[in-house]
Amino acid sequence: MKSKLIAFSFFLCLFLTSCNAVDDLLTFTISNNASIQIKSTSPINLPSEIITPDVTTNSSAEFKNNNTQASLVKDVKLKSLKLTITDPEGETFTFLKSIHLYISTTDSDEIELAYQDNINSTSNTIDLISTDARLDQYIKADKYKIRTKVTLKETLTRDVTVKADMKFNVTADPF
Repeated sequence: MKSKLIAFSFFLCLFLTSCNAVDDLLTFTISNNASIQIKSTSPINLPSEIITPDVTTNSSAEFKNNNTQASLVKDVKLKSLKLTITDPEGETFTFLKSIHLYISTTDSDEIELAYQDNINSTSNTIDLISTDARLDQYIKADKYKIRTKVTLKETLTRDVTVKADMKFNVTADPF
């Protein structure tokens, strides 16, 4: 009886280990970025909207590099979204009260991607809180739009350029 239990434990361990290895092969990350310019004319304590140029995805190439294709993608979620001030040099996020980013395509409705409220940062980088939205249709598209809603708590004397680094977790079947 003891040898059967040991054998069963060994096969169970082997099965679970190989399942995890398969899951790792089917999950990968796609990175994209966008540039957001916050104008010095933005009002204080009132939300203002910023439309960015379309973000062109490299999804098809990423799918191919990971031995899959768009039709085999099961799930896409935002893994992280980090904002970094690129201009002017030395600027920090002390001026920002809140920020919300939304994603859309010409074929898909707009949904919230990530946000941060009550910002209290003296750094030039902040990490946003990712929503739990499924993003399959947005990442499969050739391009998508990012709309940003910001609320300032201080007057800006110059325009501020912010780089949004987005990392998406993709789960797909292999072909």
